[in-house]
Amino acid sequence: MSVQELEKIFQVKIDAEIKIEPKDWMPDAYRKTNIRQISQHAHSEIVGMLPEGNWISRAPSLKRKAILLAKVQDEAGHGLYLYSACETLGISREETINDLHSGRAKYSSIFNYPTLTWADIGAIGWLVDGAAIMNQVMLTRTSYGPYARAMVRICKEESFHQRQGFESLLVLSKGTKEQKELCQDAINRWWWPALMMFGPKDTESTNSDQSMKWKIKRKSNDELRQNFVDMIAEQVKILGMKLPDDKLIWNEERRHYDFGEIDWNEFWNVVKGNGPCNKQRLDARKKAWEEGEWVREAATAYAEKRRARSKAA
Repeated sequence: MSVQELEKIFQVKIDAEIKIEPKDWMPDAYRKTNIRQISQHAHSEIVGMLPEGNWISRAPSLKRKAILLAKVQDEAGHGLYLYSACETLGISREETINDLHSGRAKYSSIFNYPTLTWADIGAIGWLVDGAAIMNQVMLTRTSYGPYARAMVRICKEESFHQRQGFESLLVLSKGTKEQKELCQDAINRWWWPALMMFGPKDTESTNSDQSMKWKIKRKSNDELRQNFVDMIAEQVKILGMKLPDDKLIWNEERRHYDFGEIDWNEFWNVVKGNGPCNKQRLDARKKAWEEGEWVREAATAYAEKRRARSKAA
């Protein structure tokens, strides 16, 4: 059977909403696109532990510390699911992690911003996890089976994280003058980076059209961003806070909120490695990988010993 015939059969399956599984034939470009997207997602979960982990020892109460510990642990689990899904495409975990450390692979630009106050933890939960959910709910229906199934559990946990973040900000918003100021300041600093999480404008996105055809993506960057703005613009009213955008206004004709222009120069600058914490984040991941080498070696030796005993029996 020719490649053209195989591609036709493949697209018919996609159009019929039949999941593509690891042993199925798939175009090389489909495999590479999924490897890029899933590994980038996995890296984002792991790197995303760092700005929040920074506050575990400084949480304002035992309750908040327990919540934050559980959340960071969840993020580690999400990374595990996603690295495992990526491995089904024929690339090893070591290769994907080496790509991260070398700079060939990216992670979400949002995690290159610092967490300056405790209120940032709430803002990350509400805005960053909220933006992630907006994108990831669509991924539960992505065409590659292992990725879609991993996303089901991830979305359930991320939804919980968003509610925790909002509740944390709600407490601050009803507190003292200083607490209210912390809440508003965190929202001011995280709002625009959260909008950047959906990626470049559709007119500048090089992979969107093909990803939509293959149903790797279900909605465009701009569609998801608009949905997010519409949701948060209503929720912020409950907090009694304001989003830092003078152009944010309800458009009755469009039935959507209009909002200001994102600073795309800042977005691309961070993506290229020049954000406030890019070097710090990568250095932390490299250090953890190097210091964990003995654990990986011990686990491998134990597994080999178990296999040898099993064969001998």
